[in-house]
Amino acid sequence: MRQRSLVVLALALLVATTTGCTVERHWGGGSQAGGGGKAKVGLVTKTDTNPYFVELRAAAKAAADANGADFSALAGQFDGDNDGQVRAIENLMQQGANTILITPSSSTGVLDAIDRARKSGILVIALDTATEPASAVDATFATDNFEAGRQQGAYVKAALGGQAPKFFMVDGTAGSTVDTQRHGGFLKGIGLTDASPEIKGKVAANGDQSMAQQGVENLLQRTTDINSVYTMNEPMGRGTYAALQARGLVSKVVMGSIDGGCEGVHNVKDGQYAATVMQFPKKMAEQGVLAAVEYAKTGKKPSGFINTGSVVITDKPVPGVDSKDTAWGLQNCWGAK
Repeated sequence: MRQRSLVVLALALLVATTTGCTVERHWGGGSQAGGGGKAKVGLVTKTDTNPYFVELRAAAKAAADANGADFSALAGQFDGDNDGQVRAIENLMQQGANTILITPSSSTGVLDAIDRARKSGILVIALDTATEPASAVDATFATDNFEAGRQQGAYVKAALGGQAPKFFMVDGTAGSTVDTQRHGGFLKGIGLTDASPEIKGKVAANGDQSMAQQGVENLLQRTTDINSVYTMNEPMGRGTYAALQARGLVSKVVMGSIDGGCEGVHNVKDGQYAATVMQFPKKMAEQGVLAAVEYAKTGKKPSGFINTGSVVITDKPVPGVDSKDTAWGLQNCWGAK
């Protein structure tokens, strides 16, 4: 009996030892820490349908392929799907990623998962959207979203030509760093505050075109006495345009947006809105992947905030606001600046 117990114990120890080695080899701290290995890059975006994140993902994959890095992309199901992003981080950790690039839907909601990833030796870089605090990730490659909002606000103010602004604010996802910064930047650029009576209505549309259209239609039932609109991104700009068009208000309203995708530049060229502020997600993705490759080779990590730039795109330039026309915009939309 004692001999049989010893055999069972020996087999149990053998299984435990073998399993432990497998875990270490596949996703343990040794395989995830940087230095002397191949880059295994995981990307987590807010959604996999928004054109902006589709482009960012394509640019990241192209950069990974060009630099011999493994690449895997996951996403939340909708803008604001924090739980989906947490599950994506956990899945990438299990897959053995040694760098995770993330555009967090919530600036704070993924912090615990990010902390677990970093403690296991994974380099974590925020793209497009900063975390709160910023030190929750190793580095951030993004647009200065406050500045992008300020540029939009400054343009709208100048384009009104001295008229007092009367405007709607079509916001994104409440609590998102990007939403908060662009909103605040716009108000800075137009010279007002959240308490200003010039704001005739606000709606949060989670970055979604249909939600923006419905939200603005609801606002227009209360008042049509507006001459301008802030939109947080271009899909919401298109939804807002549809609502304004149905009321015959397009020619009476100066509308700005932010993104600078090729479709958005065409929207500006076609007169759906007066200006958009172009971002450069390709640059964010490429720089993030290159940092991942460097980390896998040498263990060197990037740090701090790296601003990837923004440019006002319009065919109606105004004094005091630097801008490029839509011809330039179509040549550079979402590409390297």
